[in-house]
Amino acid sequence: MHNPVIVDAIRTPMGRSKPGSLFTEMHPTELLAQTLQALIERNKIDPGTVDDVITGCVSQVGEQSGSPGRVAWLAAGYPEHVPSTTVERKCGSSQQAVHFAVQGIAAGAYDIVIACGVESMSRVPMGVSRLDQNPYGPSFIERYAPGPIGQGVCAERVAARWNIERAELDAYSARSHERADAARRAGWFNNEIVSIRTPHGLAEQDETIRAGTTAEKLGDLKASFRNDELAARFPEIKDWRITAGNASQISDGASAMLLMSEATALRLGLTPRARVVAMDVIGDDPLMMLTAPIPATQRALKKAGLKLDDIDHFEVNEAFAPVPMAWQRELGADDSRLNPWGGAIALGHPLGASGTRLMATMINALHTTGGRYGLQTMCEAGGMANATIIERL
Repeated sequence: MHNPVIVDAIRTPMGRSKPGSLFTEMHPTELLAQTLQALIERNKIDPGTVDDVITGCVSQVGEQSGSPGRVAWLAAGYPEHVPSTTVERKCGSSQQAVHFAVQGIAAGAYDIVIACGVESMSRVPMGVSRLDQNPYGPSFIERYAPGPIGQGVCAERVAARWNIERAELDAYSARSHERADAARRAGWFNNEIVSIRTPHGLAEQDETIRAGTTAEKLGDLKASFRNDELAARFPEIKDWRITAGNASQISDGASAMLLMSEATALRLGLTPRARVVAMDVIGDDPLMMLTAPIPATQRALKKAGLKLDDIDHFEVNEAFAPVPMAWQRELGADDSRLNPWGGAIALGHPLGASGTRLMATMINALHTTGGRYGLQTMCEAGGMANATIIERL
């Protein structure tokens, strides 16, 4: 079996999904094209040697409907013979792209692969791909009567099940901004962020981080998802707690990773930064939806032959604050190792780009701190989760 390694991992700055923000005037494939150019140029590889470009993207409609990885590759000016495919595993789409890349290299089907992701949530709004249609057939609804619920309500159910109070959620969320701001001020993101040319100049820093955010300020926000019908359906939710402040930010961004066989990296004179030790993907209760990172983590650790205490850095996607908090309470992870540079509450969650964004941050952090192992996991719509364990090289 061939030994897959990660040579590089980069991301764009994270842009707010509001008029006048960093990337609201940029077509998503232009955003990804510049990201691919930065990855190729800083590693000085021949783009014609890339075997595939595996791209995560969730809302594949409108400007993201035309195989965005393929369009972005060609927009970057790269060879036409290099193909691309698009992966959609909800929030874990580009993390799944990494899994597919690793599997292809290990099997000998690929020598060099780019796993990447893009999402312009300002230009292609979340949910627009449904076209006002119901994606659930009668058999699904019969099994999960009276029917599926939104992720925000699932976050409320998770908070209720694990007895996570509103004040705790807001304190965690404020800390996400504090940690991300500290990382930004220390320059720790500099090695992963690539500059993007926009109609208004260079974008070089995240605009999503709100320095000075406090739990008290977040406590003034109203719950976002409560209504009388849902309150009657879920009486276990006594106090509705999920707000815009303790949920991930809707945002725009792209990210990309360069993977290859170890033999190819050595032949090209490139120094691998990490290797994938174990991978897992699993499904869980779709009416809780956000709990699958817990069993995914347990299975990935078992596959790797590692214990939780062996992991130096955890990236648990902050889709909503209850997700990493319930994960931590269930597994007992060291708080200082959980999203130590902040997470999606502060940095944003551009759906298809988040998997490789988190991994870029995790690899960068391991090299900054000297840690050995990192574990990343993402909750995904429908009650699924990916988990990946990497080792710094």
